[in-house]
Amino acid sequence: MRNMKAICIKLTCFLLVLFMSSAAMAESITSPNGQLQLNFSVNSQGEPVYELFYKGKAVIKPSKLGLELKNDPGLMNGFTLADTQTSTFDETWEPVWGEVKQIRNHYNEMAVTLDQKAQDRNIIIRFRLFDDGLGFRYEFPLQKNLNYFVIKEERTQFAMTGDHKAFWIPGDYDTQEYDFTESKLSEICGLMKSAITGNASQTQFSPTGVQTSLQMKTADGLYINLHEAALVDYSCMHLNLDDKNLIFESWLTPDAVGDKGYMQAPCKSPWRTVIVSDDARDILASKLTLNLNEPCAYEDVSWIKPVKYVGVWWEMIAGKSTWAYTDDLPSVKLGETDYSKTKPNGRHGANNENVKRYIDFAAAHGFDQVLVEGWNEGWEDWFGHSKDYVFDFVTPYPDFDVKMLNAYAKSKGVKLMMHHETSSSVRNYERHMDKAYRFMVDNGYNAVKSGYVGNIIPRGEHHYGQWMNNHYLYAVKKAADYKICVNGHEAVRPTGLCRTYPNLIGNESARGTEYEAFGGSKPFHTTLLPFNRLIGGPMDYTPGIFDIDYSTAKADKGRIEWNGPNAECCIKTTLARQIANWVIIYSPLQMAADLIENYEGHPAFRFFRDFDADCDWSKALQGEIGDYIVVARRAKDRYFLGAGTDEKARTLVQKLDFLEPGVTYTATIYADAPDAGRNPEAYLIGKRAVTARDTIRIEMAERGGQAITFIPAEK
Repeated sequence: MRNMKAICIKLTCFLLVLFMSSAAMAESITSPNGQLQLNFSVNSQGEPVYELFYKGKAVIKPSKLGLELKNDPGLMNGFTLADTQTSTFDETWEPVWGEVKQIRNHYNEMAVTLDQKAQDRNIIIRFRLFDDGLGFRYEFPLQKNLNYFVIKEERTQFAMTGDHKAFWIPGDYDTQEYDFTESKLSEICGLMKSAITGNASQTQFSPTGVQTSLQMKTADGLYINLHEAALVDYSCMHLNLDDKNLIFESWLTPDAVGDKGYMQAPCKSPWRTVIVSDDARDILASKLTLNLNEPCAYEDVSWIKPVKYVGVWWEMIAGKSTWAYTDDLPSVKLGETDYSKTKPNGRHGANNENVKRYIDFAAAHGFDQVLVEGWNEGWEDWFGHSKDYVFDFVTPYPDFDVKMLNAYAKSKGVKLMMHHETSSSVRNYERHMDKAYRFMVDNGYNAVKSGYVGNIIPRGEHHYGQWMNNHYLYAVKKAADYKICVNGHEAVRPTGLCRTYPNLIGNESARGTEYEAFGGSKPFHTTLLPFNRLIGGPMDYTPGIFDIDYSTAKADKGRIEWNGPNAECCIKTTLARQIANWVIIYSPLQMAADLIENYEGHPAFRFFRDFDADCDWSKALQGEIGDYIVVARRAKDRYFLGAGTDEKARTLVQKLDFLEPGVTYTATIYADAPDAGRNPEAYLIGKRAVTARDTIRIEMAERGGQAITFIPAEK
């Protein structure tokens, strides 16, 4: 009996010592407001583990961290906790442009140094805990046994606490232009096949792989967003779901030979982010992604300005015009092909008279720029041939006089916006980049829309791999040398780099308005974008289509139906919602995308004239992911409100307490007409005097919306 008692005492002491040793390995920090708590430890296998709590409720269950390396034991296990450093940071900074004029960057930080004794090396995992979420990254100090290394796979886990509702698109190395699917996590695998639609370039990797920014909602009302910030010299991260255990694991985009990252110490990974709240509006208000990026890299930013623009673009999308000058050339060799000997097809949109028409319209209605696509030689065989020398970016077609048109635009107080489609021949673009940017400066351009349609050249590379991500940033930095703003289409999704490089004034990187001409997007699409795609930065969505059923395009008997049958062409929103999207989908680069003839004399076009893209303040007033959203923005002394709903008609009551107290405003209301559900072009315009003490009813048809301008009343 005495022996048994002694054994029990010894066992108790052993377990106590073991517990105390484990506890000594655990480290914790809380957010500045105390609502978020991060715990970090190293388990018995020497694996780094973290977990996250919000208001005492688990958000991320214990999840492993580490990287698998090529031809190397890897950075997965065998670690001991060598050092922990904590700090607090608090600043307020001013973005060059954005939804607000000031952003607070306030976090508590914990940096843990982990020694891997068997390999005689160490890494740092740095955690930053904000009031709205968590950011963490891997850091690799310069050292003898970890200098050059190749990532086989990053093994960062996000262990979910339940079978959450998710709004997702398929994981893909080459496109983000998928319609969103709403489902439980456990349903992703069964729905993946139907979620994949055709694209000019696409590469899926898993039946449970999805893309970030991934927005979820738990059964008990918690909103969770997974993404990354500051994607520099690294591969874009996707998420691969273990749908049995409900654990996401990072999945990097590979290069042409299957490797996922070439690293040289000292270096670091992008931040992995978890934004969390029990209020959906907090997700929309979060500036965590921007805060995890470095401050602006430029001393002079006076040349970077938000703009409103129209463009010779939609008429090509709708099939009314073409990018190509002639139909005579199945093959083009730049510098050899003589366009003067070809017959114009009569439908080339980028011709002098048509462009002058757009310039006149922009000048008359207070728009800053006119985008012109199809201006340069080479469009006859630009796509689908894996063509290296596809464009030179400086040689116009015979019917496009660069100097005359830019001079004409200047005389009207308007600028032309350049278009550089690369056809994903990236080597060719870099070969011509300096010359192309110099050409822009010499001819009065200060902004470019770049495109990366099709499979990447060098062949085998992917749109979101490390090599391409370096190219996109190279293009932005090089453009800054010439004081040029970049709007990148088909490029990697934004991760807040616009803070550091504010001439990255826009991206596409999601399913935009053009897809309304390719069969349409789901009615909830634009209510979702602020919760996922816009987490990393603004989108060039190109809203504002008034010809909802394409009656103008369909009346053209010679219309080119390259994008599907006429019957498929119908935008799955209402006209009022098209206006509201200007407010809902923030962008410093805002386009009125429709044919200008559809705007001429249209009373609702007044909203676009009144709108100011240079925001001072923004706030999400109401919202539920995938259902509805109400956003207000202020620019100088004017306020703008945009509201949208999904496939269900809704009526919302909105307080106007965001308006300046004591000021009377004229509210001009662009609303769905009672029959807008059947006739989406039906709308009403109403006016009333309002103050901050008033409320307003927002009545929206199915797929509909409402837009309101609040302009101080004349005294």
